[in-house]
Amino acid sequence: MEGYRISTQFSEMDLSVIHEYIASSYWAENIPQATMQKAMENSLCFGVFTALGEQIGFARMVTDCATFAYLADVFILENHRGKGLSKWLMQHILDHPQLQGLRRMVLATRDAHGLYKQFGFNALKSPDTFMELHQPNVYSPLLKREVG
Repeated sequence: MEGYRISTQFSEMDLSVIHEYIASSYWAENIPQATMQKAMENSLCFGVFTALGEQIGFARMVTDCATFAYLADVFILENHRGKGLSKWLMQHILDHPQLQGLRRMVLATRDAHGLYKQFGFNALKSPDTFMELHQPNVYSPLLKREVG
């Protein structure tokens, strides 16, 4: 994409941009910055940058790089949408050498099914075989306890 580039260099990721977006998302609202940083450090991260080096997009794969990967935290900032950047990012992720030959890739989305279907993702064929321990309010300020 002209005027943009994708990098997997962790040192290039702008934690403040990423955290600001993710902390206001429906899937990780109020996530602490330290938690986001730890998640990134333990994932294969993909950043989308302008030619001037401004981070405008992000995605990460939680993976063992052998059998399984979970796609998480995908975004393109609002003022850069509509240019095909999310499709370009997805293709870049799926082409990455460390993500070849995996038996399963999964993701969760509330509103981007159309994007992911273009890349072969579908609803679970056997949802009854999957289980989860879901704590949607884990980052809620009301759940934090005072230590004393």
